[in-house]
Amino acid sequence: MNSSSDANQSGSPPFCLLGSVGYSRSLDTCVLEVVIILFLTVLIIAGNMVVIFVFHCAPLLHHHTTSHFIQTMAYADLLVGVSCLVPSLSLLHYLRGLNEELTCKAFGYMVSVLKSVSMASLACISVDRYIAITRPLSYATLVTPCRLRVCIVLIWVYSALIFLPSFFGWGKPGYHGDIFQWCADSWKTNPGFSTFIAALLYAPAALTVCFTYGSIFRICRQHTREITQRHARFSSQAEGDKGERGERCEGCPDKRYAMVLFRITSVFYVLWMPYILYFLLESAGLYHHKVASFLTTWLAISNSFCNCLIYSLSNSVFRKGLGRLFSPLFPSCLGCMEAKKAPVPIGPRANTQCQV
Repeated sequence: MNSSSDANQSGSPPFCLLGSVGYSRSLDTCVLEVVIILFLTVLIIAGNMVVIFVFHCAPLLHHHTTSHFIQTMAYADLLVGVSCLVPSLSLLHYLRGLNEELTCKAFGYMVSVLKSVSMASLACISVDRYIAITRPLSYATLVTPCRLRVCIVLIWVYSALIFLPSFFGWGKPGYHGDIFQWCADSWKTNPGFSTFIAALLYAPAALTVCFTYGSIFRICRQHTREITQRHARFSSQAEGDKGERGERCEGCPDKRYAMVLFRITSVFYVLWMPYILYFLLESAGLYHHKVASFLTTWLAISNSFCNCLIYSLSNSVFRKGLGRLFSPLFPSCLGCMEAKKAPVPIGPRANTQCQV
């Protein structure tokens, strides 16, 4: 039933996508693949658990409606990390009793659905920020909690349905299950199904993100230009400084938050673009290589850890929530940080910093 176990019984090394380079005869396993997958699994699970706990511990993060989509991505990425235990256990020979075909199909389908949820959530985040900046007065009536919940449910349902035809013999959703030999050798991609996925998922999500963030940054540049021109018309330098600070402060939070989300989206597509290109090329029969399949697939999966890293580096509110989360473990360090951030006595001179 299991081809890899049959190989082991005959004395030959087990199936390894990276070839004999990562195989250890003493351990009888693909060491390099096990190390890479287990390392990413630990990072993904730990990172996304931190994101989920910080969102529950930092109420200020809930002021933006995009926090619902960020949490949806965190839960989806956490499930990606948990599901990555399947190929790890398989490489360590703990899943020999399972049906290899069914296991690799289920794993490939699950990871494809979860990454589709992340991709669709990023597109929804960009649309949400676009509405917030282009229609600020009607935003509260357009984006309601009920509509947000419906949108999140539709994301999960759409992602589950779009990859479902692969279970009925129409194509292959991705290379996530290629750790199993049956998936790598017998489950072939189909040009029609690959075009179907690209047309209904990859292309709409990428075009939506490009259009919305392009419009957002164009509007920001236009506002900055108008503020500069208005400042030049002021006869009094003091009044000009006051007016410029007031208008700049009004747009500071939205611009900074949009930049954080733009970084998350950019990193997502940078890590996923090699996988998408290989998926299309392999489906068209132009290029096929097992090592390229493994590397592009797990490079794309590594994105599930990046959101936590980007948030911790870019979002001050997230860093504060992270500090509160770990304050019981490092109380002395937290006290030092609070001492350094103690407020400085304010003199009679007016503060010229933009308050967020």
